[in-house]
Amino acid sequence: MTEQENTPAQPEVKEKKSLSLNVVSNKKHKGFGAGSIDLSDVACVMIDQGVAYIDVGAMHAKSKIERGIKFTPNKEDTPNGRQCWIVWVAVGRNEEGSYYAGATACEMLIDTEARRGWKILADHVNRLDSALKRRYMVDNLGDEEKAALRKLLVEHNAEWWERTPAELKDALGG
Repeated sequence: MTEQENTPAQPEVKEKKSLSLNVVSNKKHKGFGAGSIDLSDVACVMIDQGVAYIDVGAMHAKSKIERGIKFTPNKEDTPNGRQCWIVWVAVGRNEEGSYYAGATACEMLIDTEARRGWKILADHVNRLDSALKRRYMVDNLGDEEKAALRKLLVEHNAEWWERTPAELKDALGG
């Protein structure tokens, strides 16, 4: 309390700084959050056994299928793994509205029983970056996975799908 007013003193309100992935280029870094990338416009789509679904935990390698799995960069260490995919989908906006602006697919092998998995983390990071840079890299998906991804994107927001460039539509078979 302040003596003069008999009212409780208000604590100083500090501006909360948000944390985001910070990428520092060759330019001089100029304080907290400089050069940061906004990941709020990226969705993590998992494709497992022909079914595509959104799993936000994948952003931090904590998707439903990744939890409890010890990953290795050696494919031979996961001989009984089933093929799963993470697809990074970036949403962009133009004068017409939102659309699917980038999509890149990353392969993983998951052996749930043995609690082992294979993935190349650098590939996942590079493909996330490519999605953010509005690139489409889904040619490594099989026909079943492409169909599942296309179905999810259309069902999630048909208007976004309509505004999406033909490059992605063609890559996913329609």
